[in-house]
Amino acid sequence: MVSTLENLVAIPGERLGSLEQFSSGNGTYTRHGYVYASLAGYKQLQEQKNGEKPVMCVIREEEKHVVPEADSVVTCKVISTNPRFCKVAILGVESTSLKETFKGTIRKEDVRATEKDKVEMYKSFRPGDIVLARVLTSHTQTYLLSTAENELGVVFAKSEAGAAMVPVSWCEMQCPKTKAKEHRKVAKVQQAAS
Repeated sequence: MVSTLENLVAIPGERLGSLEQFSSGNGTYTRHGYVYASLAGYKQLQEQKNGEKPVMCVIREEEKHVVPEADSVVTCKVISTNPRFCKVAILGVESTSLKETFKGTIRKEDVRATEKDKVEMYKSFRPGDIVLARVLTSHTQTYLLSTAENELGVVFAKSEAGAAMVPVSWCEMQCPKTKAKEHRKVAKVQQAAS
């Protein structure tokens, strides 16, 4: 029999009881005769047959299965770029990070809202860039994405010198070490209200 101890949240390092009361289960460890929580979650007692001590476990809250949906904003990493589109791995949906990545594509015509015919993919994205994009549709196992809003585009990029680059305009980022500028479709990141 398994019983979750209602509203009893455990935090890592919290002492849950002695080894005289419980055996140590998932999400716990023992030290000096006591059972401690090794992760944040809910305390759970598993009753044992044969008169053995119950097993103390700590379980995480059930994780929601999140998939990108049309119109949601996703965080992705650029895998490759060619003149017509770039391939990305979707790492998160809204504020939820994903356990497994999804494939995505940003087409040349979806990079920005204006002057679409002047877009050059290698001047917008480079492999390794972290990008915020909006999901347009799901198309045969690949999500079509757009960065055609001011708030969407590259939010993190490394320079050739290996430093995290700083945005200097909507279309350029600069290396703080070498002062070299590189073209990107830069996201205008909104500041959180305090």
